[in-house]
Amino acid sequence: MNPLVKPLVIFSHGKVSGPKGNRIQALSKVCEKQGFDVESLDYRRLPTNERVTKLNSYLMNLSRPYILVGTSMGGYVSAVAGLSNEPMGIFLISPAVYMDGYAEAELEKLECPVAVVHGWQDDIVPVENVVRFAHAAKADLHLFDGGHRLREKLAETESCFMQFLDNCRRKNPQLALRSVANQ
Repeated sequence: MNPLVKPLVIFSHGKVSGPKGNRIQALSKVCEKQGFDVESLDYRRLPTNERVTKLNSYLMNLSRPYILVGTSMGGYVSAVAGLSNEPMGIFLISPAVYMDGYAEAELEKLECPVAVVHGWQDDIVPVENVVRFAHAAKADLHLFDGGHRLREKLAETESCFMQFLDNCRRKNPQLALRSVANQ
């Protein structure tokens, strides 16, 4: 039996997106190139608290390492789920943190590596909220000239994500992954 474990990347989409959105599809390709399996949960028509419950239920049945990735509301869902689980890392894009109507969470208690990509001109999630979160969670923060969806910054987002996955691989040598450097 191979002692190396192939990890999983779990995507959580935003409120007006779905499990096969453009960013998720693009980042899924990055995962597959680096040897990660991918799962994208479907939260459409679920309120925020039920999204967190669905992700937590899914994680309870996992027996292998995983990374959480979330966009917008899915970023909030991934961060909150990361508090009560043990992900290898959390990568967030325009996360809906510290927003009205979302339960307060002790996000500073996240214990895994966290990286955040956000746009300076985001008109949905204020950049101040994300800076506050990044400081509290000791996250790597990447701010780009762009809006909430960062459509024009997909290549830069992919690059940050590739680096994040490679860092997770280096910190977990027991994982069966391909390094970006080996491609």
